[in-house]
Amino acid sequence: MRMRSMCLFTLLLGALLARPALAQQTNPRTNGPTEVARTTDDLRERILMDRIDELEKRLADLEERTSEPVATAAAAPAAVPASAPAASPAATPAPQGSTPAPWSIGPVDISGVIDGYYTFNTNHPSTMANGRSSNGVNTFNFNTAANQFDLNLAKITLSHDAAPVGFTFDFGFGKTMSIINSFDNDFDSDFTRFNKYVEQAYVSWKPGQARGLQLDFGKFVTSAGAEVIETHKNWNYSRSLLFALALPYYHFGLRSAIPVGSHFTVGAQLVNGWNNLADNNSGKTVGITSAVTYSKFQWFTNYYGGPENTGTNTGWRHLIDTTVLVTPTSTLSAYINYDYGQNRNAVGTVATSLSRWQGFAGAIHWQPTAKWSFTPRGEWFKDYQGFSTGVSQVLNEVTFTGEYKLMNGLLWRAEYRRDWSDVPFYTRGTLPCRSPFGPTSCPANFGLGNSKHQNTITVGIVGFFGGPKN
Repeated sequence: MRMRSMCLFTLLLGALLARPALAQQTNPRTNGPTEVARTTDDLRERILMDRIDELEKRLADLEERTSEPVATAAAAPAAVPASAPAASPAATPAPQGSTPAPWSIGPVDISGVIDGYYTFNTNHPSTMANGRSSNGVNTFNFNTAANQFDLNLAKITLSHDAAPVGFTFDFGFGKTMSIINSFDNDFDSDFTRFNKYVEQAYVSWKPGQARGLQLDFGKFVTSAGAEVIETHKNWNYSRSLLFALALPYYHFGLRSAIPVGSHFTVGAQLVNGWNNLADNNSGKTVGITSAVTYSKFQWFTNYYGGPENTGTNTGWRHLIDTTVLVTPTSTLSAYINYDYGQNRNAVGTVATSLSRWQGFAGAIHWQPTAKWSFTPRGEWFKDYQGFSTGVSQVLNEVTFTGEYKLMNGLLWRAEYRRDWSDVPFYTRGTLPCRSPFGPTSCPANFGLGNSKHQNTITVGIVGFFGGPKN
């Protein structure tokens, strides 16, 4: 009996001595002491929970490394990585399974687009160009070829997200590249010939401890506007009057963006000016960008200001651009875009002159199925002193676009558009009449004429690959 009591006492003493050892374990979830595992099952459960905590932490770290960068305060809608100007509000949300898988070679992402079209113009302009008046001003971007097939854009993009250093390089051909680079005044003819094939070329830096700040240096598209250069990232096939007449296409210089909280992003830019690699004077243009983003509401505001008159820093150009995008349901979105610009002492005007322009654009995007979508757009644009078009006038346009996604990375669009002005502005008339049998008299309405309106029907096919960055 005494021996049995001694054994029992020994077991109890051992249990009491063992208890503190278990109590000293730490819990990864709380980073503090654990509760005591009172039974073997408790201990097993504790080990299992700790293992789950470890796996959850690894998964969170993996998601953080592979997540997209914060959207910039850039331009139009549809947020994009801070390495790019923001996407257009008119960027159509892709239905499930409609976006091609990303392409890459090592750390370099590869994407591209081929965009072609045919436009029928009821004015049969002798210029063979849509939206071109007798003074050569073009109000269409970028399906400018009338009554003929044409290549809008063929482009390859090489990019690497900043981590902490990255880059973007867009190289392409077609009417789009010719138009956006047609204003450059670089005097190095060899470089200028190469530049007309480059949409963007910039390096990015995202310091690890800078709270999401990203800096880009080089040539990049403007942050202003509700649309972007690539057709398939917009809702309509043709670009708006505001895109063609109120805004710059690109800048060369330094761009920054940083998130402030989870719904607000701000940025600043210091660039040579509008649409030029080599500046036309010694002054610089400053850009301020901001974006407020929620799941069903986005608001983008941009300002550019600086001396843009050739050969002098006297007379500034200012631009205020703002776009509101709402997405009340998964199938319905809408945006409204407003632009106001002014330029003082423009070339060819009196020393105290002030040229102004402003306009509104709005569109509604309805996507009833994963393959079909429909988008009406309307605009009003006033060129007070003729700074943008060469004529003091009010321009309007309405556009109706239907889209059908043939398969992943391939879509078809059909579009009707009517443009009109309060002055005779659009070219109307056929090519000069000719006869294989010698000279002949031409009808009075042949040749170059002017019209207050223009109607076009466009059918376009766009193929793209490499995911959402192309």
